[in-house]
Amino acid sequence: MATTHTLGFPRIGAQRELKFALEAYWNGDSRREDLLQVAAQIRQDNWALQQRSGQPRVSVNDFSLYDQVLDHSCLLGVIPRRFQDGSSDALDTGFRMARGRAPSGTPQRACEMTKWFDTNYHYLVPELDPQQDFSLAPDKLLAEIAEAQAAGHAVKPVLIGPVTYLWLAKSAAEPFDRLQLLPALLQAYGELFQLLQRQGVDWLQIDEPILVQELEPCWQQALADAYQALAGSDLRLLLTTYFGTLGDNLSLALSLPVDGFHLDTVRGGEEYRRVLAELGANQVLSLGVVDGRNIWKTDLSARLNELQSVSKLLGDRLWLASSCSLQHVPVDLEHESAFDVQLRGWMAYAVQKQQELQLLGDALNGGNVAAALADNALALAGRRSSDRVHRESVKQRCQRLSPRDGERGLAYTQRARLQRARLQLPDFPTTTIGSFPQTPEIRQTRGRYRRGELSEPQYVERMQSEIADCIARQEACGLDMLVHGEAERNDMVEYFGELLQGYAVSRNGWVQSYGSRCVKPPVIYGDVYRDEAMTVQWSRYAQSLTAKPVKGMLTGPVTMLQWAFVRDDQPRQQTCLQVALALRDEVCELESAGIAAIQIDEPAIREGLPLKRSEWDHYLDWAVYAFRVSASGVAPETQIHTHMCYSEFNGIIEAIAAMDADVITIETSRSNMTLLDAFIDFEYPNEIGPGVYDIHSPNVPQVAQMEALMRKAAERLPAERLWVNPDCGLKTRGWDEVGPSLENMVAAARRLRAGI
Repeated sequence: MATTHTLGFPRIGAQRELKFALEAYWNGDSRREDLLQVAAQIRQDNWALQQRSGQPRVSVNDFSLYDQVLDHSCLLGVIPRRFQDGSSDALDTGFRMARGRAPSGTPQRACEMTKWFDTNYHYLVPELDPQQDFSLAPDKLLAEIAEAQAAGHAVKPVLIGPVTYLWLAKSAAEPFDRLQLLPALLQAYGELFQLLQRQGVDWLQIDEPILVQELEPCWQQALADAYQALAGSDLRLLLTTYFGTLGDNLSLALSLPVDGFHLDTVRGGEEYRRVLAELGANQVLSLGVVDGRNIWKTDLSARLNELQSVSKLLGDRLWLASSCSLQHVPVDLEHESAFDVQLRGWMAYAVQKQQELQLLGDALNGGNVAAALADNALALAGRRSSDRVHRESVKQRCQRLSPRDGERGLAYTQRARLQRARLQLPDFPTTTIGSFPQTPEIRQTRGRYRRGELSEPQYVERMQSEIADCIARQEACGLDMLVHGEAERNDMVEYFGELLQGYAVSRNGWVQSYGSRCVKPPVIYGDVYRDEAMTVQWSRYAQSLTAKPVKGMLTGPVTMLQWAFVRDDQPRQQTCLQVALALRDEVCELESAGIAAIQIDEPAIREGLPLKRSEWDHYLDWAVYAFRVSASGVAPETQIHTHMCYSEFNGIIEAIAAMDADVITIETSRSNMTLLDAFIDFEYPNEIGPGVYDIHSPNVPQVAQMEALMRKAAERLPAERLWVNPDCGLKTRGWDEVGPSLENMVAAARRLRAGI
């Protein structure tokens, strides 16, 4: 009998209940008990769904109030010293680590965030030092296990594996070999295993996704040492990998003394067949046969054809799951009202993916699922043949592209002289990344317009009023290059997804980005093109209000790809080029409207990197070319900006330079400017704005703090090429924080100019 199980399920709630409960607690509008009650209800709902789907064990510890890596740091006692002042309890200490602030305790610099492998989910980076003490704090984990057991469920806890945890961490101060901490960390894991056994746990899912990366020998040896050390436990370990193939780590993985393996067959293809040949007689093989990263229906008939022989060979040692945790997809398509019947028929959210797994399991176990399989085949055939998916003129335009379409015409040094003469900016020019606070009034106006309660002229008038207010506030702060504030935009990707053809946007397709921050990735279902201007009227109006330059604001082609659910019937690079050409049209029209600087944000370009370094060059070639296609239709006098946040640039700095943006802005505030090291070693040739203001924290940065960061940057890079800016957009902050913060930032820039 094939078994189905869940690697992880979305924890935000079907209607984002967790988001609203968290924000109410942080704002002091609700009690801790209210937050914990909402969290408990979400867990109960998730477990009940898994049970209804026929899964013999429910997953525990995939739920988090903020981030699963942060939870593991708290579980292991990895609390940076600055949070060990005893002024808050465990729950609020975790929130202070994540946000720099909690309802109790002293504000502090928050922990660094970065992307979880190649996803758009952010995790809190563990901070380790050479004398790190791992002391278990297992109350959360054990309480959730007891909670599930009390509800009548058998459980399968989920843990991040010890070697992956070290891999994800960073040195708190001076760099050191984190692997020297492995013996102490393994002792903590061993103690935890004993606690789990005493609580009646038999199976443990232990995630080691670093096995799909190309590992140095020392990390490969660490995996071998770790699982040999943990082998004495009576717990049955399911070693879980996802996001790719094991490749050169296959033999290593199979040598580890574990009781089963999970492989991602969506990204890993048929590598599992090699595992079948070497699987131990008592080992389980879990196959990720449903895509945990995308929203398209699974071809169930094709999957069954693959699985029939495996099922006969393994029997009840065959487990079925999604390729990875379902936290990367929305919760339930039944709550979705934005798509027409045809589009809905092509999709599956997390709940529907559980149903797909149940169908596959039932089919392999002799159940009668013929009608469901027929419906699935009909929907897939309709998608393959639909006229709304394919547009020949778009495909032909891509085919006509040449290398010259990605060239600006003049080198940066020549462009820079022309741009400085046009823009007349001071040294250390100040700007922001683009968005300003999305107030309740702005959201209400957009909602009323969407519901038809406001006419288009009324909506435009109200948005122009917001833009005028934003311009006035920026001028009052003394900023040098302004933005229109993006009041009309719900999200930097979704906004364009609403306006580009070939995209569709959801009403309730929320996924967690970090903490309470949820996004609705648009869906690229067909060939992409622009049939009318998307931003020109707003930028033109903003520029009419001020003599200072106002940046046009666009989201770049790679980010438009990475932060969407992308069609899976053609190569991603082809879809990216289609988006780039649509954006090129918009860039050229902005220039024609008199916009002297245009920012094309690419915060996702690094997260699109394949997890195997040997595959980087191919990706970077087409990703950089796509950006250049989007940016290269304008004259040299027009200044092209780009923005990247929370990215490690080592290893790709040459590709970043090859993008040839005149100005790049990056996150450096949480990393204390350490991310600049890549730009120094490479001698980055163009202008750069290292973020000095952490917008993910509610704390107001002080003048001296930002000045010190910029002086540190000026020690590394020529002062004449430095800009001063926040590290990301300001839409999630309030004006009461943004106003003082920007005033302080401008004051810091003026002090820098005075000291040149």
